Amino acid sequence: MTARSAVHGTFAIERTYDAPPERVFAAWADPDLKMQWFCCSPDWTVIEFDLDFRVGGREVNSGAMGDGVVHAFDGRYFDIVPNERIVYGYDMRLGDARISVSLTTVTFEPHHGGTKMIFTEQGVYLDGHQTPEAREQGTQMGLDNLGPFLERSAKTA
Repeated sequence: MTARSAVHGTFAIERTYDAPPERVFAAWADPDLKMQWFCCSPDWTVIEFDLDFRVGGREVNSGAMGDGVVHAFDGRYFDIVPNERIVYGYDMRLGDARISVSLTTVTFEPHHGGTKMIFTEQGVYLDGHQTPEAREQGTQMGLDNLGPFLERSAKTA
C-alpha cells in the first residue's frame, strides 16, 4: 500500500511589469494570450488547452515534457474583478496521480506607470509527489515568461 500524506504550504510571488494592469490582466484572461506564456519549461508540449475565463468557468491545461508523462491542470474560476483580481482553484495530476489541490489569488495594482502583480497560492501537496517549495519554483519559472511576453506583445501592438 502507498503511504499517504498531505503537506500544506502557502507562498506569494510579487512581480512588477512595465505594462498597465489592463494588459497584464488580459494576459491571464485571453486564451490566445495565456497560451503564449503560461508554461514552466521550453520543453513543454501542449496536449490540451481550454480557457473559459468567467466566474464558474473552467481552465484545462495538459502537456508533457521529454519524458512523456502528462501533467494536467484542471481549474475553476471563483472570483474575477477585471484588471484587479482573479481567484481560482485547481488540481494538478501527474499521469494518473493527483499531486496537489490549490487555491490561488492573483492581484493587479497600478505601480509607477506599470503593474504590481501578487500571486498567492495555498496548497495541499499529496502523497509525496510534490512539495510546496517545488511548486513555488515551478510557478516562478512560469511567471518568468510573463514579463518577456508583455515586452514582445507591446512591440507588436
